[in-house]
Amino acid sequence: MIEVHCEQHSPEWEACRLGIPTASKFDCIVTPTGKLVAEQVRTKYLYELAAEAVSGKSKENYVSYKMKWAAETEAESRMVYAMNHETEVRQVGFVYKDERKMFGSSPDGLIDPTGGFETKGAQGDIQVDRLLKNKMVTIHIPQVQGSLYVCEKEWWDFQSYSPGLPELCIRNYRDEKFIKILSEELERFCYDLAATIRKLRGMECR
Repeated sequence: MIEVHCEQHSPEWEACRLGIPTASKFDCIVTPTGKLVAEQVRTKYLYELAAEAVSGKSKENYVSYKMKWAAETEAESRMVYAMNHETEVRQVGFVYKDERKMFGSSPDGLIDPTGGFETKGAQGDIQVDRLLKNKMVTIHIPQVQGSLYVCEKEWWDFQSYSPGLPELCIRNYRDEKFIKILSEELERFCYDLAATIRKLRGMECR
């Protein structure tokens, strides 16, 4: 893997992600159960990345209050996790799987030598539901397993965090069957993406 040391959400970080699939969107390629997503979902994501690669501009996504709030809790959640586990959570900007730089991940933290960390902020009612179920949040499986694959780690702790409530921390180990499917589909996706980009670059702008 190749680590890029930069601030997440900085221009350098945005440049690393531009036009390539990233772990937070691997669910647009493979479902949490390891099946292929609907073709329209895959195609939409592929076209978004192709547009970014050719135009040099990232898609402007609407950021809701809840999304902004969740992002602001990340540092607090990471600190709580580090204290609870008496460990150092090393921050990193972006990680490419290999020197081809075809896809990557933006981990919330790496725990040397074998682990990683992902946190998601949750509103109170959602956190209560997650605490009572006490299991991995299904929708985030592709991101966590994808990060395990990209970052070449053995385990990844997923923490759901809501200030004032207990935190939910679930340890995920490598699901090699899922990772095999994901790796194959990422290769196919990146091949289709490269072909689409070539076609677009061969067209004249009018």
